[in-house]
Amino acid sequence: MNRTTILTLALIGALGVVTLAGALKTNSTAEKVIRVTAKKFEFSPGEITVKKGVPLVLELTSADRTHGFNMPDFGVRAEVKPGEVPRLRIIPDKTGKFPFACDVYCGGGHEDMSGVLVVTE
Repeated sequence: MNRTTILTLALIGALGVVTLAGALKTNSTAEKVIRVTAKKFEFSPGEITVKKGVPLVLELTSADRTHGFNMPDFGVRAEVKPGEVPRLRIIPDKTGKFPFACDVYCGGGHEDMSGVLVVTE
């Protein structure tokens, strides 16, 4: 190959990489990962704020015993056992405040074990 052909091919390849990188940057939204710890009658954090449309992954852990995590407005539920880390994927498609709660009885105070997902524009 002559020098002109090599330079032309290199330029076309570089433009293709730049175009592809730009397309990936504008067409993909990185998921937000939030670790939620369940422990004796509380979730930490108890309030989670995210943007509408941004994919969310909740990594659930337990500091003491088996708990449940139930967020009916987004149809997600998991059992949270010590030593395990269930991951719940959600794409918040509506704004508002959406409660979540423990749905595995964990002792006196269980009824107050709840939190809220806040989805903003």
